[in-house]
Amino acid sequence: MATINFGGVDETVITRDEFPLFKAQEFLKDETIAVLGYGVQGPGQALNLRDNGFNVIVGQREDSASWQKAVEDGWVPGETLFGLEEAAERGTIVCYLLSDAGQIALWPTIKEKLTPGKTLYFSHGFGVTFNDQTGIVPPKDIDVILVAPKGSGTSLRRLFVAGGGLNSSFAIFQDASGEAFTKATALGIGVGSGYLFQTDFKKEVYSDLTGERGVLMGALAGIIEAQYQVLRQRGHSPSEAFNETVEELTQSLVPLVGENGMDWMFANCSVTAQRGALDWKGKFREATLPVLNELYDSVASGAEAKRTIERGSTPDYREKLQEELKEVRESELWQTGAKVRELRSNTTNVEA
Repeated sequence: MATINFGGVDETVITRDEFPLFKAQEFLKDETIAVLGYGVQGPGQALNLRDNGFNVIVGQREDSASWQKAVEDGWVPGETLFGLEEAAERGTIVCYLLSDAGQIALWPTIKEKLTPGKTLYFSHGFGVTFNDQTGIVPPKDIDVILVAPKGSGTSLRRLFVAGGGLNSSFAIFQDASGEAFTKATALGIGVGSGYLFQTDFKKEVYSDLTGERGVLMGALAGIIEAQYQVLRQRGHSPSEAFNETVEELTQSLVPLVGENGMDWMFANCSVTAQRGALDWKGKFREATLPVLNELYDSVASGAEAKRTIERGSTPDYREKLQEELKEVRESELWQTGAKVRELRSNTTNVEA
């Protein structure tokens, strides 16, 4: 394990140098890894594990589009592709990668398959952390671990194919075998992680829910809508408002910040942009701190989990969701975005 200083704080990080792939392969050579769910994280993790030489099977509902996707990806029904219950029974490591709602619904069935000595693997701490609401309480005689890639399953797969790796968090909830730490590390390397950062189930889910509702999606979408609205109300055209709010952010600035940091961005823009950004960032920080603290408190209290479970379990949730998504999709802002992306695509496809 490597000790790396992050902003003045020393943290222990596991890299591929300390724990190479061959070591992971050797440690897990006698395991059957059953990936349950082939939706968001399932495909990327299952395919990466398979390509890395592990013994992997997939569990999915047979009457679903995800079953067909698994077949298209080379999983063979009756050999490496099974129903959820059969895959859970066959697996010695059960990767529980269904949606949170799906995990809750299927838990009574899956719990029966978790016989002594097996391992239950998550990529999200939701079900275990909020077990008073989900009912997910693992048996005491199994290992319970977590590997959470810091990005979508699609990103995990793309980086793996390109020869890279996505950073991941990992955690141990229950160590019945005495080898849970090594098992989590081996699986983290196996699914294609570049670096592994240790955490615990509670911190993983608290940071994850806060991030999703905050900077990663909720806050980002909200501030985009606000700036677009201000520009439109002040007489700017839809294309100008969109280009200045979204297009420059996503196509130019965010990639550069990801590569070099915001400090580099401040140092490498015009004096006008530099001065304005430095003068205004504090005002935005102070304006949003109360909202983000309110959000974190809502996550930590279990209120966000309660709302998610209650809303997600209503019979008409999908119908209501489609109405909400339709409203976003058909807004002037994102209709303009669709047209700008189309123009961007046409420009990209023009032959030199």
